[in-house]
Amino acid sequence: MPSGPSGGDVPRPIQQQYDQRSAQGGAPSSLVRPYAVTKGRTKPKSELPLEALISATPTARDESGTLTPEWQAISDLCREWRSIAEISALLRMPLGVARVLVADMSEQGLVQVRTSLNNDARPNTNLLERVLSGLRKL
Repeated sequence: MPSGPSGGDVPRPIQQQYDQRSAQGGAPSSLVRPYAVTKGRTKPKSELPLEALISATPTARDESGTLTPEWQAISDLCREWRSIAEISALLRMPLGVARVLVADMSEQGLVQVRTSLNNDARPNTNLLERVLSGLRKL
């Protein structure tokens, strides 16, 4: 971390790539601190497992011009089903931020959420093993 004028550490903003298909050849569109994107919230309003699959709804596509840059990036990315972990990795945003944003979008009807929870609220072991294997390959 860089040192400030008084010798203390100065926090660096986290670089977030919101639009991977930007006209500038994929350059990041802004530098934003994670807590600013989530308005200071660290936990989503509804619990979402990391392996939950997310897909943009037609509502999100219809409102594409009015969405925040973060929501627009998630909507564009989720034209195909993606997990929250994938959204976080592909948009280069912290996992907690992705979970809060996706939960907010779900509440607004902008995304569909599919979870793998069984009736007894325990995750599917086979799915978790596949997710873990995929994460190790990254």
